[in-house]
Amino acid sequence: MSYTAAVKVRFGDIDRAGIAYYPNLFHYFHIAFEEFFEEFVGIPYPRLLDEQRLGFPTVRVETDFLSPVKYGDTLRIGITIPRMGRSSAEFLFSAARGSETSPCIRSRQTVVAVDLGTLRPVPIPESLRRIFARCAGG
Repeated sequence: MSYTAAVKVRFGDIDRAGIAYYPNLFHYFHIAFEEFFEEFVGIPYPRLLDEQRLGFPTVRVETDFLSPVKYGDTLRIGITIPRMGRSSAEFLFSAARGSETSPCIRSRQTVVAVDLGTLRPVPIPESLRRIFARCAGG
């Protein structure tokens, strides 16, 4: 099982070449990440940050930009979690345009569970591990 979010490319996201400015593509992945928490995990990410004082900052990124993303495209961003460690998890984002099946971007990102009070790694809570495991694949 995986999770998919839709993100529309807006006019302000485009660079002078007429394609999505690459930092915005990382923002789209984070939008999908936040929606994953709200819709798949069942807790809005801001609530996780504020109430549980638990965050998942990204510590490693590897991305393949396979074809340009343009103004007006709607990206379907699929999320799978192919690997989990004690405190870290690997999120695989695969973005495709509209009804296309081939991805235009793939990004493998490692996140680490941290206590927001100390900014030190903590074990991924068991309740989240069970949900993350339902999104295994990759």
